[in-house]
Amino acid sequence: MSRKNDKPSYAMIATWLAVALLLPLVATACGSTTESAPSTLRDDAYFASLEQRYGARIGVHAIDTGDDTTLSYRSSTRFAYASTSKALTSALVLQTASDADLSKIVRYSPDDLLSYAPVTSQHVDTGMTLHDIIVAAVQYSDNTAANLLTSFLGGPAAVQAKLREIGDDTTRVDRIEPDLNSAIRGDARDTTTAAAMATDLKTFALGSLLPEPRRDLYNRILEGNTTGADYIRAGVPEGSVVGDKTGSGDFGTRNDVAVVRPPGRAPIVLAIFTDRPGDQSAQSDDSLIADVTRHVMPMIEA
Repeated sequence: MSRKNDKPSYAMIATWLAVALLLPLVATACGSTTESAPSTLRDDAYFASLEQRYGARIGVHAIDTGDDTTLSYRSSTRFAYASTSKALTSALVLQTASDADLSKIVRYSPDDLLSYAPVTSQHVDTGMTLHDIIVAAVQYSDNTAANLLTSFLGGPAAVQAKLREIGDDTTRVDRIEPDLNSAIRGDARDTTTAAAMATDLKTFALGSLLPEPRRDLYNRILEGNTTGADYIRAGVPEGSVVGDKTGSGDFGTRNDVAVVRPPGRAPIVLAIFTDRPGDQSAQSDDSLIADVTRHVMPMIEA
């Protein structure tokens, strides 16, 4: 009678090795790794109650750039962007213009001045550098400055084409100031979504699309905004640094988009759009955006 061989054969050893090598791959395919997908936060009931209380429609998208957690409400619904678009055109000019372009004097005439031109109206005789026009558009929401930036880029269609190049397939750019503020429900012209705007702002302010000196300049300009004290800035944690761009239009449109830098953590990008679509002459309730911000920040920071 033959003795049973207790030693493993070469074939058995090869099988064990193959199984050992495959186990990590199987674990990864089954999702058993310690890495987890970014969270998507919602609180639809709260935002719906806020809409009812204010008689408004709200669109929100927040991005925690530390772990890519997002919070959203109507984040894919179209809203008129109004003057928040100045944050985009300014960034595109900083992406496109040379240093010489930024220092060059841009001339314009009294016929170019719109009714809201707090900075450009003071410099008709001398003109302004392209850099100073960017500052006027973002920090003072000067409408004439905004149109000069759009003209530098080649007009609304060219601005939209440049946004498509950075991956924004949502934002519509059709008109210039002040017509872009009409905010008529169902009119897709000059609209975007909170998600698209927050993503664009993150790309420009925190991504690598702008070289570091231009990115730093862009953030400093946003942080110097003079029109946002009552909005996102009013709802962030104490000690936060905020760079933002506001916007307002017909039908009670009031918007604010911002890069928020709370103390000791990664920045949060926040886009808040609001309107009251039933009445073209409706006024916005400026405390709404601050209330939205006060609710969003603890959720997204948790």
